[in-house]
Amino acid sequence: MTVTITAARDVLKANDRGGYTVPTSRLYPFQWNWDSAFVALGWATFDEGRAWRELERLIEGQWEDGMLPHIIFHAPSDDYFPGPDVWGTHHHPATSGITQPPVLATSIRLLLENAKDTAEAEAHAAALYPRALALHRWWTEARDRQHSGLVAILHPWESGMDNSPAWDAAMVRVPATPTTPIRRRDISHVQADMRPSQADYERYITLVDLYRSLAWAPDRMWDATPFKVADLAINAILHRAETDLMALANRFGTPADHSAIALRLESQRTAIARLWSEEANLYQSLDLITGERIPVSTSGGLLPLFARIPTDDQAARMAAEIERWGGKVRYLVPSLSPFDPRFEPKRYWRGPVWAIVNRMINEGLSAYDHGALAARIREDTQTLMRQSGFAEYYDPTTGEGLGGGSFSWTAAMALSWAVP
Repeated sequence: MTVTITAARDVLKANDRGGYTVPTSRLYPFQWNWDSAFVALGWATFDEGRAWRELERLIEGQWEDGMLPHIIFHAPSDDYFPGPDVWGTHHHPATSGITQPPVLATSIRLLLENAKDTAEAEAHAAALYPRALALHRWWTEARDRQHSGLVAILHPWESGMDNSPAWDAAMVRVPATPTTPIRRRDISHVQADMRPSQADYERYITLVDLYRSLAWAPDRMWDATPFKVADLAINAILHRAETDLMALANRFGTPADHSAIALRLESQRTAIARLWSEEANLYQSLDLITGERIPVSTSGGLLPLFARIPTDDQAARMAAEIERWGGKVRYLVPSLSPFDPRFEPKRYWRGPVWAIVNRMINEGLSAYDHGALAARIREDTQTLMRQSGFAEYYDPTTGEGLGGGSFSWTAAMALSWAVP
């Protein structure tokens, strides 16, 4: 299949639901948080006004405390479980009760700095800036309650990397005893061997049931949860977003904003640096309940490159580790080390390649002058798109497109990388 700019644009247009973009038809029929932040970058390459509208529809779901939910249910659909009735958040519009990787500030900054219509961009960014500021405050207040510089996820879905092997040990503490009947819709759209297992879903919904019973109160969730992890990817993405928020604060913020962001940046950088693994040559997540490092090497462990955290030596060692993985698979970057015995090239976040993660890793490697490897990752991603279309994710051994088809953020990455 030949990938063209026109085809990528057509995917976004087909998935447009009136100012917000669904990831793909039927499988994901609502607006997802980090999907939309990335998708806006694709819209911006040919319709800047529509890109800003994507973010404006996203923040319609923001809670008063600043939390930005991972799903906004703008319109009803029976194609997805769990729907708004299961979440029971009583928000309008209906939303889930958990969040996702905080890409909002990064998206706002990129849209602003690359805008052709600078006056329109300035107005939109100025209006969105307080929302991004509130989101970052929420992460600190609700999810860094130990004041360590590391924020926690309380559900694997918050990581965006739902069934990553990095969560396996921590999820054993979650009983597979949901009170809500599970009505999986995903495996009616996608083969079961490409999706999280039934046991995974039972634990996911057990956590949803628990938090709903606590009225989604951040302090009560923090105290009661059996799953509390300092996800490396979330923390790296947040740190990068804080840098971008600081750039926005230089234009729209106050001295108090500057001071608060600067303090968070310093605290985060110091804390994330401690998650470097000398043995694995990348960063690894931390189980906040046991206090133990999680010895699993995932593509998320490479995202400190995107946040400009590693030293030059660490970046070089990370590049060498990626090259080592590349000797085991045909296409970079698999979501789990292919040397890990749990590696599954077709199952969601247990092996497949994801275009958005590749885009972040590519940018990070380029910033550290590892241009040849960055170019390979870009070329591999473009080859996958050409061969298998705009799939949700790809088999790193065969290049097969997996999961949902005509996927919005994959098409958006094609546009942002200007695939010819």
